[in-house]
Amino acid sequence: MSVQAVAPPSTPLVVSKPKKQPYPFYLGGLAATIAASITHPLDLTKVRLQASGDKGMIDSIKKTVRTAGARGLFDGITGTWMRQMSYSLCRFWAYDESKKLLGATPQSPAWVLATAGVMAGSIAGVVGNPGEVVMVRLQGDFAKPPEKRFNYKHCFDALFRMVREEGPSSLARGVGPNVFRSILMNSSQLASYDFFKAELLKTKYFDDNIACHFTASFAAGTVATTICSPADVLKSRIMNASGPGSSSTLGVIRSSLATEGPMFMFKGWLPAWSRLQPTTILIFLTLEQLKNLVDWKRGSL
Repeated sequence: MSVQAVAPPSTPLVVSKPKKQPYPFYLGGLAATIAASITHPLDLTKVRLQASGDKGMIDSIKKTVRTAGARGLFDGITGTWMRQMSYSLCRFWAYDESKKLLGATPQSPAWVLATAGVMAGSIAGVVGNPGEVVMVRLQGDFAKPPEKRFNYKHCFDALFRMVREEGPSSLARGVGPNVFRSILMNSSQLASYDFFKAELLKTKYFDDNIACHFTASFAAGTVATTICSPADVLKSRIMNASGPGSSSTLGVIRSSLATEGPMFMFKGWLPAWSRLQPTTILIFLTLEQLKNLVDWKRGSL
C-alpha cells in the first residue's frame, strides 16, 4: 500500500504595500501663498489697525479706498509673497519633520502635535523674520503721513534699502515677538488642525473630504486667532516703527499700556479673525487638494 505525500498547506502570498512617498516640501508654502493673495486686503487692514490710529475695520478699508483706490487694498502684495514663500514654506516643512522626529501620528495626543508646532515655529520665526518685516512695512506705508513713509517699490527694494540704510540688524527687528507669535501660531493652527481632523474622522459623520477639512480648519483658525493676538499686535507695532529705542518690546508694551490699557493686545482681533479664518480654511483646503494632485500625478505615471 503506497503512502502518498501530503503537500503542506500553501500560505497566501502577502504583498506589502509600498511605502507612501513624502509630499514635496514646498506644498505648504505654495498653499499659503495662494491663500494669502486672496485674503490680502483683510491682512492689510489688520496691520494698519494695529499700527495706526484707525477706529475700526470698515473705517480703515474706506480710508484705504478713499486715499489709494481699490488697488490700494493690495498694497504690499509682494511683501506678502516674500513672507509666505519664506516663513510658511519653512513652517510646514519643519512641522512635518518635527512630527517625524517625535514619532507623531494622526492619532497622537494634542500635546505631541503642539510640541511639533513649537519646534516648527521656533525655526520658521527666525527664517521668515526678514520677509515679515518687509511685509508689515509695505502694508503699513500708505497709512502713514507722506513725510514718514518708506516708499519702497517692492519687496526686494525694501530688503536692499533696509540693509543699506539701517544695517543688516534691521532684518531682525521684532524677531523676539515674531518667534513667540510663530510658536503660538504653529502650535495652535497646525497642531489643532491635525487634532480636529483626527477627532472628526473618528466620528461617523465625517470622511476625509472637503467637509472634514473645512470644519477642522474653521476650528483651528478661531483657536489660532485668539492665542496669537497679543504677540501679533506687538510684532506689528515694533516692526512698523523706526529710530533708536523703537524696537524695545518692553518699551512698546509700557507705552501702549499707558495710552490704551491692557486691551490693546486684542486690538484688531475681529479683522485678524476675519483674515486668519478664511486664510486658514483656504490654506488647508488648498494644501489637501495639492496633495491629492500629487497623488493623482504619481498614480498616473
